[in-house]
Amino acid sequence: MFKRFLERDDGIIAGIEVKASATVKSGDFAGLRALAEACGDRFAFGVVLYDNTDVVPFSDRLVAAPLSCLWN
Repeated sequence: MFKRFLERDDGIIAGIEVKASATVKSGDFAGLRALAEACGDRFAFGVVLYDNTDVVPFSDRLVAAPLSCLWN
């Protein structure tokens, strides 16, 4: 899994992971949950990009989204 985060000038953080799979489960968000905990209020949102067509919310700040949404 490819993991990165983005940080704005004001310190707000967004986490991005890319998974080479057509399924996503709660455990796939462990890294993003750890990032959210470490960043506290600075954590805005986390996304796991994966090989499917459905957007699947896992919490109010964590979502699985199709990798193809970057190009459509």
